[in-house]
Amino acid sequence: MAARLFRLTRAEIGGAVAAAVLAVLVGGTLVAVAWQAQGLSGLGPWDWRAVRFTLWQAALSATLSALLAIPVARALARRRFAGRAALVTLLGAPFILPVIVAVMGLIAVFGRNGAVNDGLRLLGLPEISIYGWQGVILAHVFFNLPLSVRLILQGWQAIPAERFRLAESLGFGPGDTARHLERPMLRAVLPGVWLAVFLVCLTSFTVALALGGGPRATTVELAIYQAFRFDFDLGRAASLGLIQIGICIGAISLARWFAIPAGFGAGLDADHMPAAPGGWHRIGDAFVITAAAVFLIWPMAAVTARGLPHVPLLPPEVWEAALRSVVMALISAVLALTLSLTLALSLARGRMRWVETAGMLPLIASPLVLGTGLFILARPWFGPQALALPVTVAINAVMALPFGLRALIPAARTLQGDYGRLADSLDLQGIARLRLVTLPRLARPMGFAGGLAAALAMGDLGVITLFASDRPTLPLHLFQLMNSYRMADASACAVLLMTLSFGLFWIFDHGGRLA
Repeated sequence: MAARLFRLTRAEIGGAVAAAVLAVLVGGTLVAVAWQAQGLSGLGPWDWRAVRFTLWQAALSATLSALLAIPVARALARRRFAGRAALVTLLGAPFILPVIVAVMGLIAVFGRNGAVNDGLRLLGLPEISIYGWQGVILAHVFFNLPLSVRLILQGWQAIPAERFRLAESLGFGPGDTARHLERPMLRAVLPGVWLAVFLVCLTSFTVALALGGGPRATTVELAIYQAFRFDFDLGRAASLGLIQIGICIGAISLARWFAIPAGFGAGLDADHMPAAPGGWHRIGDAFVITAAAVFLIWPMAAVTARGLPHVPLLPPEVWEAALRSVVMALISAVLALTLSLTLALSLARGRMRWVETAGMLPLIASPLVLGTGLFILARPWFGPQALALPVTVAINAVMALPFGLRALIPAARTLQGDYGRLADSLDLQGIARLRLVTLPRLARPMGFAGGLAAALAMGDLGVITLFASDRPTLPLHLFQLMNSYRMADASACAVLLMTLSFGLFWIFDHGGRLA
């Protein structure tokens, strides 16, 4: 018994060490920035304007994404049609789509020479501009509408089928069903949806960098970049980082306070939905599904059509950047998987709940502040150019960790409950337990988590911008092409980046399913 207890404690040490490293990384880097600056600097009027704009655009983006997602999720929940499964799968694509590629797609559709403005000119109507606050909001809704639809759709599908059967037997119409079943579900689900989108928009960097359009549309994340990259005001960067973390924590607390359980009780997990109403309800559902599909597909189709013919003509430096990005993405994925698996296996033991909290810390941290802190800590030994790629790899791995952890924790707990005691009784420990029990049973969630980490790292345009590296990643090279108005090469580069991101995700995810 003592030996078993010792082995159990030793297994949990790995999770505790990994959690401690994360806590030190998130908290320590911010302390390093403030210490190097000899304290926190006071913020000027433009900084507070950036804070106000960040709060405003994040709240508006989250509200629009959640409200627009409700009719789309309702239509998908109660309609069955050819291609529905493919459309629902497509809704997950923008989450792993490189942000800079999506920005190019939106510019192709809504930009000055885009299809929308071409149509407005033909009609003699005033043109619209995608640069400024309106572009930031549009891009955030593009990214987060699919996420909101998926989360709300899960809420609809979680309503027990018996409740719908009871509603049918009582003669409920669409209004009655909405009042007694759908609205209680939305009260429970919407706060979490709103919070998820708010946090994503709060820490948005690439969208504001590409579409912000000046100081009137500067986010806190972009202000941190400017304070470090152009002014080298570390105290100001640390102050803005602290404010951002405080806003994230406040949003999490607020969403928990507003969340109200739906209280439907348990069901038998039968797949049953009420008969979909006809008439104008059918027309409305068809309209919102079509509009959502066009909104998601059109920008990507525009980039692909414009860039695909030019891919074979890309200069050698683009292919070098692509190879560099693939190698970095694979290393980041391996690091993220290792940390996620270590934390998940530790949490599966049922103790040290603080480990999970530590694993979620990257959600409220600024990647730019983390990169700045690592630069300060390593600067006495390494130059900025030498730090650019390693720091980018490390930050990408850390930022992907919470998503991998959420995918692995349920499977790890199931594994521990089903096979933990048997493995202990057979004295399976270390590499043998990992090879014979853990990896085969967790292959699917690990494949998904690894694919997500690799795709996110492949398309990241964040920390690498701090160092102005002479060895750019593919997203940074794409951004440089856009700034030099080489739009044909930029479109081709975007197609290549999009293909590699989805390809990496598919390889990991498919490999996990085959294992």
